[in-house]
Amino acid sequence: MQCYYKAVFRPCNKLNCIAYLRAMAKEVVLSGIRPTGFLHLGNYFGAMRNYVRMQDEYNCYFFVANWHSLTTHPDTKELRNSVNRVVAENIACGLDPEKVALYVQSDVPEIAELYLYLNTMAYKGELEKTTTFKEKVRLNPDNVNAGLLTYPVLMAADILIHRAVKVPVGKDQEQHLEMARNFADRFNHRYGNVLPLPQAFNYGGELVKILSLDGNGKMSKSENQMNTLYLADTDELIGKKIMKAKTDQGPSTPNSAKPDYIENLFTLMRLVSGADVVGKFEDDFNASSEGHCIIRYGDMKKQLAADMIEFIKPIRAKAADIQENKDLLHKITRQGAEKARASASETLKLVRSAIGMNES
Repeated sequence: MQCYYKAVFRPCNKLNCIAYLRAMAKEVVLSGIRPTGFLHLGNYFGAMRNYVRMQDEYNCYFFVANWHSLTTHPDTKELRNSVNRVVAENIACGLDPEKVALYVQSDVPEIAELYLYLNTMAYKGELEKTTTFKEKVRLNPDNVNAGLLTYPVLMAADILIHRAVKVPVGKDQEQHLEMARNFADRFNHRYGNVLPLPQAFNYGGELVKILSLDGNGKMSKSENQMNTLYLADTDELIGKKIMKAKTDQGPSTPNSAKPDYIENLFTLMRLVSGADVVGKFEDDFNASSEGHCIIRYGDMKKQLAADMIEFIKPIRAKAADIQENKDLLHKITRQGAEKARASASETLKLVRSAIGMNES
């Protein structure tokens, strides 16, 4: 039997094999991201920062969901570059390809086979009721394809192919995760107990919510681009966006509650500025009142812009360097696919056996 470590470009020795077995004993965490836009500050503080922590505590599978992107972005001229950029940005944010399986969805064909089986357990009525399907139909009425309808089934296959038990998801994906649990439960009821039921996962603290700079909704990978801080933004663009962020005339009374768009500026500052800087502007805000406005939003935004530039600059530079190294990117994604396929193949053996689709 070939040693797994040979397959992923590591020397085959006893210590490496022991390390791999220990990793496999950890609970499995899975998350994916579509390559349909640039990673932004909300992605970093809402997800990536936690993923970097998870890679030392769990058996992690992180992937770029290029199949999922086809449901809404059929033009694939830039898809390969987008995939490479997302991989590079993930590594620049701190993911270690030696610790996690970092792979591209289409490099793991086992997912497609499980997707087929799970589609026989998904019903048209429940798929049509999903919030994201109805929203996508509203936004793109001329592109209501079968892949869009069965998006939750493919997402379930992504999760269940590794028998993941922990899935970091935001509010907008909780319905999809519940459907994945339902599909796994139906499979187990029909064919035997094979697939664990995945659970939503975070570290227990309240997740950081970063609003768009105009105060309207969250930052987005592909929408409201001038109101979103991307990890690939230039220094000049970061400064320009922050200086245009929505503000007002200041509080009318001392110790006033902050409007959401003002609180968002303070949230951003707490993430990238020193405590003394944040404290200074907090004190200025709390001491301000109508006719006696101490807080100077222009000064606050200039300070925030400078600190944000210093935070984003090394991430942007590292991601750009990795993106230029096509050989490194190929090796990383090949290595990630080997890890992912090793796990996926084990699951498919169990699934085929349970269904009665044993290989001849």
